[in-house]
Amino acid sequence: MGNGSEETNIFLSSISEEEDIFFGIIYSIYGILSLCGNSILLFIALRKRHVLKPAEYFIVNLAISDIAMIITLLPLAIPSLFAHRWLFSQRWCFYYAFCGVLFGICSLTNLTLLSIVCCMKVCYPAYGNKITSEYACILVSSAWAYASVFAISPLANWGHYGPEPYGTACCIDWKAPNSDSHAMSYIIALFVFCYFFPCGIITTSYTLILLTVKGSRRAMQQHVSPQPNSTNAHNLIVKMSIAVCIGFSVAWTPYAIAAMWAAFDNAEKVPPIAFAVSALFAKSSTLYNPLVHILFKPNFRKLLYKDWAHLLNLCRRQRRQWDNEVGLTLQAASDQSALTSSRHPNGFAHRQGGCNTCADTFEYFSNTKSLETGESASKASLLISSDNSQEHGPMKLTTLVMLTRSKASPSIESIEVSIDTLPTKQTKDLNII
Repeated sequence: MGNGSEETNIFLSSISEEEDIFFGIIYSIYGILSLCGNSILLFIALRKRHVLKPAEYFIVNLAISDIAMIITLLPLAIPSLFAHRWLFSQRWCFYYAFCGVLFGICSLTNLTLLSIVCCMKVCYPAYGNKITSEYACILVSSAWAYASVFAISPLANWGHYGPEPYGTACCIDWKAPNSDSHAMSYIIALFVFCYFFPCGIITTSYTLILLTVKGSRRAMQQHVSPQPNSTNAHNLIVKMSIAVCIGFSVAWTPYAIAAMWAAFDNAEKVPPIAFAVSALFAKSSTLYNPLVHILFKPNFRKLLYKDWAHLLNLCRRQRRQWDNEVGLTLQAASDQSALTSSRHPNGFAHRQGGCNTCADTFEYFSNTKSLETGESASKASLLISSDNSQEHGPMKLTTLVMLTRSKASPSIESIEVSIDTLPTKQTKDLNII
């Protein structure tokens, strides 16, 4: 952040707090949708990695750069937007700007190379068929090297990084060209090689594709009746070409206009909200890239439908298995209940308050007797005492049993039971017998 008041003021938001909150919500939605879309695209590419076409390598690399942009930028931008100021240090500001330039230019370069490869395949198949997977990997590596040159240059004092005019993000310092000639040359090179040049190549490539498809359709209609498969293929190519051109223009043109206005005119005249809105459009490219290629790539779409159908079938099978297990559990419980009832014809085990784990017969009798009387607090209790006094002699054991009736019959009866015991010698003889 720095210690000076001037630097602190630079990192404060220049737009209203309500607008910052609005942009923070939109960026949060961008992050979720972009991660989902690009992750699906990478998952499909991983599934068909052994049969990937050369042009599809650029789609995979595009998804990687978009995910990297979302992961590196939004965790810094969203909290700052909600806090209405840049929450991190100036070093993190340079990091944010470096990642934004690196992954943004890499995405632009991937789109440019993809349009060239598609144009070669459709318009000049004799040359396009020579583009193999090895060539595609070399071109993908070249895209990263090309983006790295422009991302590293401000760190080497060719151009400058700084806060965005709206204050809660960082990018190239668009005010620097007004006072620094080196910064002006960097801005000019950036516009020429990272916007005008890619925009011209993409527009030219997809225009040639549209003209070739139109000529092929016309020639086919003159000689043979149009086939449904070829018509569908032509329509898909046309839709994809238009979608890519529109998406590129909508995403990057507003930011290019705002940046050129600030770089080649007085930067103080540019409203901060103009940069905030144009940056919002620029980050929308992470959304339309996977959407376009999932919708207009038949092999990607078919594999996605296949995986989705497999997932639904798996869920149905799991639910059916769970229902069967529940049914078997209920049936086993019902059978066990019927078996228990047959073992206890008087229904002791199924009466409320019955004792299934009583210690002895007396306790069981005490519980079942209270159930037969049907009265609360009418449980019969047994008091058993023994008298083994010496006055009766060692040959006699006297036991007193007291039975307490319910409240309706509070009388207490005692029964005296006398049990004659045998001498030790006779007991041993009985045991032998």
